Amino acid sequence: MVGLLKPRPSVRGGNSLSVLALGSINMDLVVKVPRLPSVGETLIGHEFFSAFGGKGANQAVAVAKLGVPVFFVGQVGDDDFGQTLTLALKASGVNISGLRTHRELHSGVASIVVSETGENTIACAAGANGAVDEVEVEFVRSHLPETQVLLLELGIPFPVVLAVAQAAHQAGVTVILDPAPAPDNLPDSFYPLIDILTPNEVEASHLVGFPVEDRPSAEQAAQILQDKGVQNVVITLGEQGALWHSSQGTVWYNSYPVTAIDTVAAGDAFNGALAAGIASQKPLEEALHWGMVAGALSVTKNGAQPSLPDRKTFFSALESWPLATP
Repeated sequence: MVGLLKPRPSVRGGNSLSVLALGSINMDLVVKVPRLPSVGETLIGHEFFSAFGGKGANQAVAVAKLGVPVFFVGQVGDDDFGQTLTLALKASGVNISGLRTHRELHSGVASIVVSETGENTIACAAGANGAVDEVEVEFVRSHLPETQVLLLELGIPFPVVLAVAQAAHQAGVTVILDPAPAPDNLPDSFYPLIDILTPNEVEASHLVGFPVEDRPSAEQAAQILQDKGVQNVVITLGEQGALWHSSQGTVWYNSYPVTAIDTVAAGDAFNGALAAGIASQKPLEEALHWGMVAGALSVTKNGAQPSLPDRKTFFSALESWPLATP
């Protein structure tokens, strides 16, 4: 199937344009347990670690690790976590000129419980992420001329997400939205601004109002979302693979045979690599291959940003794992 994206020639003599990621940045506090606890149940975990996270920051790092220029735009608190998160982004090669420090709010924190099978539950305290405002909107607007792809998620105030999506759409920049944390609904006027919508099965279920758990329900959900105006819908279903749906039809892709240890950053790895592929002038189908490979690699390691594949590991796997349909 031919990729459906707005053409945008490079302004850097053939080199990839920048990716810009706007979103949340958190310190992840992770407990590994035998299984996910039931409501009201206390489980004794067997491992604890902290890791750099936040969907927006994770996606930016995923791009940077593949060697594509990327800006991260967001806010941290004026605390130890904020300083550590800032240094980690910089060390990963992310441009942090759009990262602000809020003097009164704490940095975002995510409490994550991970089972032995890699499933997880996450509770976040937004902190400074909830203060992202017009300053960040203006930063994004000022950098759109040098941006190929805008990565968005919903861990910051929605009016900010809407404003930058409108600006990017008008500028001809490819807009990728990871609709997480999963909303119960989004305004109908928002969907036509999105070039690629990338929900997992849980997020897709929230958006369409019925369970998305297999191929028939995913195809139904994708059609509903495409009818709302999204150019491309990509629904990931873990071991069942992924669906790509557009006005030209639906394609299913197989997952890769990996052993899942921690799935917390699978979606972020997918989106970051997808954006990196597009910014590197790859056709959409090839960029989706990048996303599938990066997502699969990420679940084989613990933590969010620590699990994101580096350039050498990624391109080795990319050559070994072809994009396969059922």
